[in-house]
Amino acid sequence: MIYIDDHIWDFDLQEALENVSPQRRTYALRYRQERDQRLCIAAYRLLQQALWQEHGMAQVPEFYYNAAGKPLLNGHPEIHFSLSHCHQAVACVLSDQPVGIDVETFDHYSQEVASRVMNDNEMRQILNSPHPTIAFTRLWTMKESLFKLTGDDHGGDIAHMLDDTAQYHFSTLITPHYALTHCTTTQATSKQAFSLKTNN
Repeated sequence: MIYIDDHIWDFDLQEALENVSPQRRTYALRYRQERDQRLCIAAYRLLQQALWQEHGMAQVPEFYYNAAGKPLLNGHPEIHFSLSHCHQAVACVLSDQPVGIDVETFDHYSQEVASRVMNDNEMRQILNSPHPTIAFTRLWTMKESLFKLTGDDHGGDIAHMLDDTAQYHFSTLITPHYALTHCTTTQATSKQAFSLKTNN
């Protein structure tokens, strides 16, 4: 299931810091800005909620990281998850298959930036769209969610990450403030439909 929270200012940060793992607390406090600390903690709180609701786990196991830098739950290879945050929201997805998620706000669109990270076909989609910022952000979240699933940046060739994605399935949610894309393997699609739990 996919979990979203876009109310990052509605909890007591100090109390929340006391109720996460020491590993996550240390990670969150590396950020200097309160907003970044809140985003870090809010994403973790969604993972706590997901693990409790779906697996009855009261505590989140410590993270470890594979060779690609992808976070995994220590002692639970059967549980796959992905976290993401932007200025407006945090997101978490839990699955029994490899999964990736990305959420991004609709920042100011720059054609110069887009031309460096999109291929020719993607640029045509963006330029022909009535809302280039939304089109760009949707494609960018697809790339990021795929990277979070695989840990593979295709040799740094970001522009062509989506050239061959027949083995993956993408689902995108567009809101007035942000886009969210969830990526799974096609084998997992029949097992887990796109679903959403929001605190709106």
